Amino acid sequence: MEKPVATDAPGIRSVLETAKLAKEKNLNVVVGLQRHYQQNYLETYKKIQNGEIGNIVSGQVYWDSSGVWVRERKPGQTEMEYQMRNWYYFTWLCGDHIVEQHIHNMDVANWFIGEYPATAQGMGGREVRKGKDHGQIFDHHFVELTYPSGAVISSQCRHQEGTWRRVSETFQGTKGTVYTDSGNNARMKSYNGSELYNHKGMDDKDPYQVEHDKLFASIRDGKVISDAENGAKATMTAIMGRMATYSGKMITWDEALNSEVGLVPSEAMLAWDKMPPVFPDADGNYPVPVPGEYEVLKAMAK
Repeated sequence: MEKPVATDAPGIRSVLETAKLAKEKNLNVVVGLQRHYQQNYLETYKKIQNGEIGNIVSGQVYWDSSGVWVRERKPGQTEMEYQMRNWYYFTWLCGDHIVEQHIHNMDVANWFIGEYPATAQGMGGREVRKGKDHGQIFDHHFVELTYPSGAVISSQCRHQEGTWRRVSETFQGTKGTVYTDSGNNARMKSYNGSELYNHKGMDDKDPYQVEHDKLFASIRDGKVISDAENGAKATMTAIMGRMATYSGKMITWDEALNSEVGLVPSEAMLAWDKMPPVFPDADGNYPVPVPGEYEVLKAMAK
């Protein structure tokens, strides 16, 4: 399965049910959260488990970049085809970049802390990428995630040209600090300044390949890899963050997971000649969430 495994809470609930069935049938499911198959992250996780930086009490996770491609509308395209081809800019299709992309960093926070967040609150909006070809998603999100243990993670992602770029994670434990990034690096320091660990994995195996190798080997050897539940809950973490930034409200895990708001239309409506669930106004602009007004928990009456 590739991430995100859904874009709304009904989709997550469906995947969690499917994950249970897969487990009952001893099926292998690998989810494309490849940091779980990346050497620097795996070694860092073991060291955290061994208590080398103590209990994680706070952290900062980042995916700040200039953004991704835009695919222009072509003559003759239906509205459905245009949105499908330009899927990154429609929440029902990609979940916004906090879900499609920043999920990786949030997933690392969950993994290293060993919990899923209890609450989320944050802010976001469109300052730079706000043209008609940018659909309806935000270009920046900032979310504060609070975990049952009391740990607090500051999560930020941005799609803005000319701004500071960073894709990494930092965590503060009771005994030291750890730094990880997707470039195969990891460092761990104690608060007295001594270096506990320094991983510069220039020769590490490609985690995208490793996750496939592990999947194939597990199938051949009659073993089981069960990534589906975490894949769903990692996606739910990012969706909960989006709910917080879109609404401007404090959102709890249970509220988010039980949300009635479905973004994806029924199967019968998924065809090139059908209308997608969102469409532009007379000026070509798509509806954009307004914090304080946008409803993320209860379906709006039709």
